[in-house]
Amino acid sequence: MVNLTRIYTRTGDAGETRLSDNSVARKTDLRVRAYGDVDEANAILGIATASGELPEALQAALRTIQNELFDVGADLSTPVVADPPWAPLRIEQANVDRLEAWCDEFSADLPDLRSFILPGGTVAGAQLHLARTVVRRAERTAWDAVEAYGLGVQPEGQPGGVNIIAVTYLNRLSDLLFIASRVANVAAGDVLWVPGKDREPADQRARKQRERIEKASGKASE
Repeated sequence: MVNLTRIYTRTGDAGETRLSDNSVARKTDLRVRAYGDVDEANAILGIATASGELPEALQAALRTIQNELFDVGADLSTPVVADPPWAPLRIEQANVDRLEAWCDEFSADLPDLRSFILPGGTVAGAQLHLARTVVRRAERTAWDAVEAYGLGVQPEGQPGGVNIIAVTYLNRLSDLLFIASRVANVAAGDVLWVPGKDREPADQRARKQRERIEKASGKASE
């Protein structure tokens, strides 16, 4: 049970913090940055789920994911070492498998895509797109931490490494959030990307500019 009696501690005023194994790390440490990105994504999911716009099944899945993102943060903040003094909280393959099952479930009834999607549509859909991009950033930061500290137990004298399954979880979650954004936008429809050459100029000046460009390139119609 977590018991938070005081929020401020003044212990981080020198730019340092403690990881979950009580080891000291700089606040710029890649592991700290990785679980900070995870926390940011969780906050965005909180906004999306508070919107009241999401189907019940998706809402329930995202609430479970919010809890699991706390687990991801705890995992990333606990270096992997041999014979830890207590069993650390870790993301396991079963967590990843459940994300993949949700990907299959929620995408089953979605229409096929013939273009890339722009973030937008409903407010909740746009927020899920934002959460997706932050999860992608968290994954990239976690891979930076892997490059710095390695995977799993490290040689004696080296800091513990990163749990690869936690990084895999972030990868699958970004896929699921893309699908979730489409589910949120079912009624409004996907906002599809239109490549520049196919977009109609927004105003008369822009249309004339396009005509000049096409004439200069020899592509103007006869």
